[in-house]
Amino acid sequence: MRERMVPHGVAAAVTAVVLTPLLLPGYVLRYDMVFVPRQALSWEVIAPASALPRAVPQDAVVALANQLVPGWLLQRLVLVAIIYLAALGAARLVPTDRVAVRVVAALGYAWTPYLAERLLVGQWGLLVAYAALPWLVRAAIGVRTGRPGALPRLLLAAAASAITPSGGVIALVAIAVLLPGRYPGAARAVSTALGATVLLNAPWLVAGFVSTGSGRSDPAGVLAFAARAENWAGPLVALAGTGGIWNGQTTPASRGALLVPLVTVLVLAVAGYGVPLLFRRWPAPVAGRLGLLAAGSWLVAALGALPGGADLLGWLVATLPGAGLIRDGQKLLIPYALALAVAGALGAERLADRLAARFDPATGRVLLVGAALLPVALLPDLAFGAAGRLRPVAWPADWTAVARLVEQRPGEVISLPFQEYQRYGWNRGQVVIDPAPRYLGVPVLIDDTLRVGGLAVAGEDPRAARVRELLAAGTPVSAAGPRWVLVQRAAGPAPPTSLVGLRIVHDGPELTLYENPRWSPPPAPTRPGPVGLAHLLAGTVVLAIGFSGTARARYRVVASRHASPAEGEGG
Repeated sequence: MRERMVPHGVAAAVTAVVLTPLLLPGYVLRYDMVFVPRQALSWEVIAPASALPRAVPQDAVVALANQLVPGWLLQRLVLVAIIYLAALGAARLVPTDRVAVRVVAALGYAWTPYLAERLLVGQWGLLVAYAALPWLVRAAIGVRTGRPGALPRLLLAAAASAITPSGGVIALVAIAVLLPGRYPGAARAVSTALGATVLLNAPWLVAGFVSTGSGRSDPAGVLAFAARAENWAGPLVALAGTGGIWNGQTTPASRGALLVPLVTVLVLAVAGYGVPLLFRRWPAPVAGRLGLLAAGSWLVAALGALPGGADLLGWLVATLPGAGLIRDGQKLLIPYALALAVAGALGAERLADRLAARFDPATGRVLLVGAALLPVALLPDLAFGAAGRLRPVAWPADWTAVARLVEQRPGEVISLPFQEYQRYGWNRGQVVIDPAPRYLGVPVLIDDTLRVGGLAVAGEDPRAARVRELLAAGTPVSAAGPRWVLVQRAAGPAPPTSLVGLRIVHDGPELTLYENPRWSPPPAPTRPGPVGLAHLLAGTVVLAIGFSGTARARYRVVASRHASPAEGEGG
């Protein structure tokens, strides 16, 4: 019982400490993280007409869940699940019988610079994949060793990961690397897992294929998204510690401490010391292939900072549609972070055993306690909502009023000021992606040019490019044919010439909504059949996984009546 309950307790404690501010009412709005009271389900969230499908199927999943759960609660459920399952998954994955070593793995994976930085940049969908990977690896081991129900659990982890394109790619590559081998039923397991995971990724793959955009990205983004140094040791050491995100505003201040690189080298040494235990306790192919995944993910993350790497990435994103997925290579560091946590926990166990043998058992226990608390000591500003930066706020009433008007007379909206990220006083000055596309249940045009410092990375949406041209020429935006123009006062004034010919229908303290009197309904939009089919196939896979899991759970309940009370949870 203790072996089962302690990891759950540690996961709950970590979750509570990190997400304490979420006890307050409201919504955490920061960079890419925007939850609204009720996100509408529309074709635009299923398959963007011209923009790249970066939020497919994430926005559609949120919109579906919003039909049952209000946005404020859904956000809390998602963030709690991410941290709790990441900690518990690492604790369950590490091959050991010692509870203290499981605790080391849990904290080593759930209290990391990677999680802190991606949480602060608001990429919660990517963190779903982060939380799912330990469970996916554990299920892959179960498939190879013939554990009942392992394949449905593997596909469930892959389904969670595929909520974003990056997570789906990580899951697909992990399965392709970990699962092949010589064991009973290998061919069937590999073909089923790979085929189902491809179908789970179909929504964004097909949406990208049928989009009117080219799918190619601005090579200037390679420099903008390259891993960056967080202290005196440079970007490669930052990546070795699972940090190095491109956005310095989302880097915890503690990452700049003088001793961080030295402790990073120490952690790497301890992890290396634990690798022999990993090979002894796991099937050798799995241990070696997880190491291959980890090394590969680190190399991809480091490519933009390596000699010649930026040129190669620049050529790829400008030439190959969809290659922009890897220009922010640091986000693909998830397998490395998991391998570091598992090997580091085993290295701490091995060191503790040596100290216990040389001195006394208490010395070994002290080392394990120190190893468990080391991530917290290195990154204290992840606690309490990243030192208060994840603090909920209330949506201004203007947003509800505007959403109601637009819902009554649907039509395309242009959001001004025309920039992708906004900064609002009511959001305590925090930067957040323009919330209009999620709050309003209609297509909304925002600028997809990303500005990083003084560098502008061109977007891929041709409709947004048309609006930029109109604004630059001083031409009224009504020429682009929208029904509505939304002006967000807190984000800055709109050019007066851009509003010529429009009439005000709502004028509130935060938002002004203009209607275009010359608007005429466009031809009824049609989405290619493959887009709907892709979502249907992915949904069918998820339902099949759920049905299979339910059936196996019922079988286990019946079988457990005759099971030995001493039966353990298994590896």
